Parts: sequence; structure tokens; C-alpha cells
Amino acid sequence: MNPLKIAKKYMSSFYGKAPLDAMLPLLSEDLIFKGPFVEFNTAVDYFESLKTNPPVDVKYKILNVYEKENSVCLIYEFSKPGLVTPMAQTFEVVNGKITNIRLIFDTNAFTSSSLKL
Repeated sequence: MNPLKIAKKYMSSFYGKAPLDAMLPLLSEDLIFKGPFVEFNTAVDYFESLKTNPPVDVKYKILNVYEKENSVCLIYEFSKPGLVTPMAQTFEVVNGKITNIRLIFDTNAFTSSSLKL
């Protein structure tokens, strides 16, 4: 499976179109996740955080996609009740597994409206 398909499967799982558990096989054990609010150094830690605090009532609309060999960048519109904001997420894929995810967005969209991701 190519990196774009893997990234789209991840998004489908994160945003509830597929079961959250469908995400785990996509992640490398030594996954590095970096976002504005949290960072993780293993797939288990990242996945457990999602199970503890799952994304609820969230949606996305892809605006742009950029691919380069083993990496993908998705730029999308994130939405949940009372909040719509652009986000960018990069995925690095090695041997069919996501090894690195970087999530970028303006944290003011969440803090100013007292919303959490």
C-alpha cells in the first residue's frame, strides 16, 4: 500500500469512518507523533491516548495533498461543533507502516474557544 493510501486509512480511522482499532496496524511500533499539544514516541502510547480521549464528533475535508516518495502531507479543514480550522498533517511511511506523524495547526482556535482536540 502506498503512503497516501495509508495516510487516508489513518484519517478514516481517526475521524470515525472506520473503527479506531483499524489504525493500530498502520503504525510502526516506534512511531513518533508530534503535535502542538502532545508528543509520543511509541505507537502504543499514542494509540492509548486516543482510546482514553477519543476524537468525538469531528470531521475533516481534504483541501490539498502532497506526496514525495515515502511521505505525504494532507492539508485539511478540521471541524467539530463550534470550531472550523485548517490543519496540516505529515506522514512518513517505511515498509508499509507510519513511522512519523507531525500535526500542525493554530492552537488559538482551540484555546480561544475553550475547546480541546
